[in-house]
Order: sequence, then structure tokens, then C-alpha cells
Amino acid sequence: MNALAGHTNTYHTYGFEEALDGIASAGYRYVELTAVPGWTEHVDVEKPPAETRALLERYGLEAVSLSGHSDLTTPDGVEHGIKAVRWAADYGLPIMNTAVGGHQSADENEAAFHENIGRLADAAESAGVVVALEIHGDIMASSDMTIPLLEKIGRDSIRVNYDTANVEFYSGEKAVDDLPKIVPYLAHVHLKDTTGGKGNWNFPAIGTGTVDFARVLQILRDGGYSGPFSVELEFQGEPWPPLEEVDEAMRRSHEHLQSVGYA
Repeated sequence: MNALAGHTNTYHTYGFEEALDGIASAGYRYVELTAVPGWTEHVDVEKPPAETRALLERYGLEAVSLSGHSDLTTPDGVEHGIKAVRWAADYGLPIMNTAVGGHQSADENEAAFHENIGRLADAAESAGVVVALEIHGDIMASSDMTIPLLEKIGRDSIRVNYDTANVEFYSGEKAVDDLPKIVPYLAHVHLKDTTGGKGNWNFPAIGTGTVDFARVLQILRDGGYSGPFSVELEFQGEPWPPLEEVDEAMRRSHEHLQSVGYA
């Protein structure tokens, strides 16, 4: 069965332990960790993973992936990506999630990305880690844009982290229409809801938006996807909702996924 994780980025403005406590209390047994400079810095990739592992054990959680977004069109961004890959390997995580232009993904330079991605792919292969590029930003807005990009990169260590809401936010395509084309390229999936529409930053509790998660799960099953799911809620951006509302949204998301076929 696919691991169902809670993403600590859901607790963007809260502390790491608040995130772990909320995720565990909502019923999740797995977690996606976050090390995104200037955004959500729950994990420090400059430090050994022992302290992080001990915290997860305290809350009864097992990590499945690391979100280490950085701007891969820049040298500094690639360096962070390499550090994140090595940290993931030291922890024993098989997947490091990132995106072409990092968290912001504004005015992405595709030529610069292609110049840099080989170094990250080399580091990933040496470490035994897969880099999963997220559906995010202009260059990877949808499957139709992402598949040719992956084929141009041509590295087994570079795969896709599919985001069921980002595809609509960046391209206007609905996940149920876009997803079937790209399942063979997936290493990781963000389960995220949206109230709908291109450019509409509103990512509420799963089951309260417009994404058909019963159909999403069926598409992934039919396509043979065996990697982890990670629930990510980003609400309406900053300011983030009160902590108790975030906790409740994660609980409701877990409950909804179970009701539509996650088992």
C-alpha cells in the first residue's frame, strides 16, 4: 500500500514539533520533511539527521521524503539541492522533492536549469536518491510540458513529484485530465485540493475543494503507481490559519482520503 504522509509544509508558519504533533494526531504515520530556505525550514540540511530522526520517533512517525526546494536555475540553488540529496541519503530517504525555480518559480530560466540539472542528477545517482521535480511554475505547469523536459534531461535519477492542485493553478488543467499521461514518470505525489481555477491560490482541506480524489487514486492505481502520497495544504497563503484550524484540516483530509478509497 502507498504510504500516506503529512507534509510539514502544511505547518509553514509553525514549528517543526507543532507540525509533527498535528500530523501524528490527525492519523498519519508517515511524514514529508521540509527544508526550503526562506520559506519553511523545519530541517537543517547542514546538520546530521540524528536529531530529526529522534523527534520523529517520539511522535511515532516515519519519513518518506524530503522537500528541499531551491532555485535550480542558480548555482546557490543547485548547491542546496545537492546538500538536500546528501542529507536525504544520510537519513535513508529515497526521494528529495524540489522544483525548477524553487518556491517562487517566477521567470524561470530553462536554459540555466538544463545547464545545472546534470550536477544534481550526478549527486542523486551517487547518493542512491531520486530527485522528484514538482509540477510547479511555468516550465513544469502540466504533464504536456513536463514529459518532454524529462526526456531532454534523460536521467533515471530525475523523476516527477505530481501535485494535484498545482497543475490547475499553473496550467488550468484539472488533475483527472492531466494525470493519466504522466503516471509512469512519477516518484512522489502531493495530494492537494484547490477551490479551482488557474492562478487561484486557495488550497483547503482535502475534500472541500474541487479535486476528485476518488478518481485521482483510481488513476494512480490503474497506472501502477507505488510511491508515497503526501498531503499538503497551503490554504490561502499568509497569514496562515490558527494552529488548531490547520490540525483540523489535516484530520479532515486524512478522513476524506480514507472515505474515497485510500486503503
